[in-house]
Amino acid sequence: LALNLMQRMSGIATETAKYVAEAKGTKVKILDTRKTVPGLRTFDKYAVKMGGGTNHRIGLYDMVMIKDNHIKMAGSITAAVDQIRKAVPSDIKVEVETTNLIEVKEAVSAGADIIMLDNMSNELMKEAVDYINGRAMVEASGNMNLERISGVAKTGVDFISIGALTHSVA
Repeated sequence: LALNLMQRMSGIATETAKYVAEAKGTKVKILDTRKTVPGLRTFDKYAVKMGGGTNHRIGLYDMVMIKDNHIKMAGSITAAVDQIRKAVPSDIKVEVETTNLIEVKEAVSAGADIIMLDNMSNELMKEAVDYINGRAMVEASGNMNLERISGVAKTGVDFISIGALTHSVA
């Protein structure tokens, strides 16, 4: 069991280091996600740190992430952010998942702390980063792989989140 755990953690750290190396020379931080093996989150997240990555949310309690289903339930990004701001302490960051420039603009107007650019092309990400212009932190997510990291990092995003660091390491 101990050997299996060590092999898994080593694999996660090694894979994370590859992604970090691809982003070298940019401001980008490589993030993990909550997609970890049940019961091993602490170990998985530690391995990401040892590989040079940055831990994103540990659980549902340390940041609010507003995703498409939440936006649909609330009626809009603005309504979702407003509802959350009323319900959580002011020191809890609010992140909004966006898939196009219209949503990005609404997330900025709503006062999101972090705007996730989900499954966007590098060109669209660059346009979104230019529009956001420092008014929120920017995270790129969705279909990230080693081949994309350098190009995505050059768009000016602050973070690139990669679920595969912990859910798909062999």
